[in-house]
Amino acid sequence: MFKKLSFSPVVIAVILSLALIFWLLSGDNYSTKTDAPAEQQIPAIELAQVEARWSDAQPYQAEQIAQGQVLPWRAVSIKSQQAGTVDALLKQQGDTVKQGDKLLRLSDEGRTALLAQAQANLKLRKSELESARTLGKSKFLSATELTRLESEMAKAEAELQTARLAVTQTEPVAPFNGVVDRRHIEVGDLVQTGTELMQLVQIDQLKVTAQIPQQHISALKPGQKVTLRLLEGRELNGELSFISYAADTATRSFYIEVTVANPDLLRIAGGSATVEIQLEPVQAHRISPALLSLDTSGHLGVSVVDEQQQVVFYPVAILSADNDGAWVSGLPQRAQIITQGAGFVRAGDKVVVAGAKP
Repeated sequence: MFKKLSFSPVVIAVILSLALIFWLLSGDNYSTKTDAPAEQQIPAIELAQVEARWSDAQPYQAEQIAQGQVLPWRAVSIKSQQAGTVDALLKQQGDTVKQGDKLLRLSDEGRTALLAQAQANLKLRKSELESARTLGKSKFLSATELTRLESEMAKAEAELQTARLAVTQTEPVAPFNGVVDRRHIEVGDLVQTGTELMQLVQIDQLKVTAQIPQQHISALKPGQKVTLRLLEGRELNGELSFISYAADTATRSFYIEVTVANPDLLRIAGGSATVEIQLEPVQAHRISPALLSLDTSGHLGVSVVDEQQQVVFYPVAILSADNDGAWVSGLPQRAQIITQGAGFVRAGDKVVVAGAKP
């Protein structure tokens, strides 16, 4: 008879565990052979969202502003060309004078007598030369003697010119139309050659000088209209009349002159003023200064969304700015400017525009 087999509970648990594992493995193996793997899902890329508004360029009257010095159109210090005593003052401070007007008179100091002597001497030399030329034709006078007499004649003419000039210089005259701005002498004063007598200025027309930085000089040209703003608030109109051809070696700036009419003879010469030069109109956008940013190279600019919905960074130049906004150049004629979110995107990024305003 057969002997009955018996197993302990431990053995039975082991056998059941092995059977279970075998069944699981066989099922997975079959599934991998018959079922195709599920397609892997690629997560969708979310585009950055920005807000933007459309901006159209407008003509902007650009200006070059500088601090200038108002000067008389002409100014000269009248100095004595002869020594003597001031006999008379023919013009006083503040008097208007015409070119050629006598300003004062110095003492004669014998100059009129020297003039008369020079005239007589010249007359004598002329007579001697005429007689010598007559003798020369008859061969009674040598060529050397004739040359000597001609030299004496030339010397007498020079002495006469000097004597006549000395007399003329005792009465200095105005070299141009103007105003006697200062008088430095009084009647009875003894003056020497070179002594300052009067200061004469022409102020019916003024010139304003200023210095323009080298990076702005290319926008200037003679003939441009200029507004002159005085410290007291008054305004005058002028014209850019001169631009230097070489920059100052110390400041690298260019010297300019502005011509300003002053028919009312306003007392502004010698003062300072703000010079506003009107440049050619340029196309510019009016934006908030908060929209300006710097790129990786440190250039100041504005971020714009193009037709492909990509971010483009445009370097710009600030033409003017105030508390309400800034005028900038460098953007396209029509641009979709990012107003919100520009700090979270870079040039070349594709974005979604929300809240675009026409």
